[in-house]
Amino acid sequence: MDWVNTLKRLRLLSIVSTLGMKTGIARRFVAGESMEEALQEVEELNRKGILVTLDILGENVMGKKDTGEVSREYCKLLNEIQKRKLQANISVKLTHLGLDFDRTVCIENMEKILKKAEEGHNFVRIDMEGSRYTQSTLEVFSELWKKHKNLGVVIQSMLRRSCEDIQKLTEAKARIRLVKGAYQEPASIAYQEMGEIRKNFIRLMEKLVSEGNYPAIATHDDILIQRTQKFAHERGFPKDRFEFQMLYGLRTRFQEELARQGYNIRAYVPYGPHWLPYFIRRLQERRENVMFILKNLFKR
Repeated sequence: MDWVNTLKRLRLLSIVSTLGMKTGIARRFVAGESMEEALQEVEELNRKGILVTLDILGENVMGKKDTGEVSREYCKLLNEIQKRKLQANISVKLTHLGLDFDRTVCIENMEKILKKAEEGHNFVRIDMEGSRYTQSTLEVFSELWKKHKNLGVVIQSMLRRSCEDIQKLTEAKARIRLVKGAYQEPASIAYQEMGEIRKNFIRLMEKLVSEGNYPAIATHDDILIQRTQKFAHERGFPKDRFEFQMLYGLRTRFQEELARQGYNIRAYVPYGPHWLPYFIRRLQERRENVMFILKNLFKR
């Protein structure tokens, strides 16, 4: 065990936890515990020209009854989005819907959500979780994609397999969100250095902007945002060929500025009563997650 890095991570977690208790920092990134609180935030973001994807917090849910309640909550959320005419879609985690214990149950829950989304001409994105779920997530996506084209998925640039995955998904005309990746992964399957992760992100971004079906470039990294803007401009691609995505509560003024510049910008807005466990788990995953929060906390 690397005791030095472990102690450093614990020290950083202590700093963030203390800040969170004193200033409510953790809640800054979550739009409340209830659907109504989240929808009010969506309305405000829409007024500022920012699109939204809503995520009901939760993962690794066990039990058919519990996952059924999650799918019903998502269907209710889609009804409200349509009723209020909001510029918002949804993001889901497959382990929130039963992937851990029964893939058939997971697919049944997804079918219900996708059919409800189709009724309102809306879109559903499957979030990508840790690497032990990558293959099963893509398999579930592929099965659902045969019947539901209002579905997208996420690919992480830190994984070595992502180039091949994006090639297949692009050929299928699937909608992809590209992210760096926030999970701790072994060197055998994932790039470890930020320079390598950025390099792969840029390579994948260029393919998606050139050949993809309205890709989402999801990053707060100024280097990657500027490279995306420069690549699209030099190739003569219109600004609405893709969208930028960023987390709710981070760099809101910058998100507004991108919208004013004519880019499609979408905020990832999580909500739900399980916000604290989710926040802590993400901080514990990787030292870089803690540094990301600290670095972006005071950026506008």
